[in-house]
Amino acid sequence: MSLFTNRYILLITTIILLSVLATLPTVNSQSTVNWQAGVNYGLGQVVKYSNGNCYKVVNVGSNGSDGTDPTVSTWYWSQVTCPSSGTGCSDIAVNWQAGINYGLGQVVKYSNGLYYKVVNVGTNGSDGTDPTVSTWYWSQVTDCSGGGNPGTGWIVSETTFNQIFPNRNSFYTYAGLVAALSAYPAFTNTGTSTTKLQEAAAFLANVYHETGGLVYIREINQANWNSYCQPAGTCGGLQYYGRGPLQLSWNYNYNSCGNALGINLLANPDLVATDSSVSWKTAIWYWNTQKGATAYTPHDAMVTLHAFGETIRAINGGLECNGAAGSPQMQQRVQYYTTICGILGVPTGGSLTC
Repeated sequence: MSLFTNRYILLITTIILLSVLATLPTVNSQSTVNWQAGVNYGLGQVVKYSNGNCYKVVNVGSNGSDGTDPTVSTWYWSQVTCPSSGTGCSDIAVNWQAGINYGLGQVVKYSNGLYYKVVNVGTNGSDGTDPTVSTWYWSQVTDCSGGGNPGTGWIVSETTFNQIFPNRNSFYTYAGLVAALSAYPAFTNTGTSTTKLQEAAAFLANVYHETGGLVYIREINQANWNSYCQPAGTCGGLQYYGRGPLQLSWNYNYNSCGNALGINLLANPDLVATDSSVSWKTAIWYWNTQKGATAYTPHDAMVTLHAFGETIRAINGGLECNGAAGSPQMQQRVQYYTTICGILGVPTGGSLTC
């Protein structure tokens, strides 16, 4: 066979291969979650399998993907390509259909050409509601990157952050949070992409609970402001009441946190309520170093155990854990976590309560 013939065959083969690849829909890698056995994924959800390939749910049974394997159950799943960038909603959305009950976090394309995401659910997901009418269930979106935002260096984008905290106090800036990340580089940056997003969801859920959705900067109960001094009467008139995203309290915590961050918080406790970056750093410090009533820091609880309940125990376990059915406060934290996981497009994992 001549050299010309060999080159011609190679060219034709390459063209055919490229044509086949072009037929696979392109999906933003930031919108994917790592596939886990036994999880029931919703219509349109994209997962990354252990073989490195991505698959999208194209048909559902009685419980979403019915816990099926993307490499086996081709009726439920279709392979899609996994590029390294892109934020297009068209990559992950399904066309909206009247009467369908969509799951939390699902993005749909409406007949008007706009995209909508399920942000709250009722008895049966979106309860067959219309995205242009039922604004409690649905929120219009233009950024479908879900979790990651490589441009800022954090796994949760600013758009998603604002979606989670629509009524936040302007003090709690996204820029301040991003600036604080360098204090503990392992925070939301350890393990698989699913683990990272679950840790971010757990952190934000606890923050939501402690601050009323990032509304409150200082502890609401001012009657307690002089109570957080040990030994009593040794704080020289300074007050160490709860401040910031995780409501840092007590003089000894201000001292330990300040020493770790290189900031004299013992002498200047109100920095936690006046400097956004410092405020976020105190929350990240507690998350990564303090164990409270458990054997794990919140960071380790999510990375090692994948157990949201242990983060509650580390933060306020003495008051909220160990009850027969769990305290209402604990249940509320779990609800926040479940909702935020839905927004980020990841499963909650196990051991949600304490």
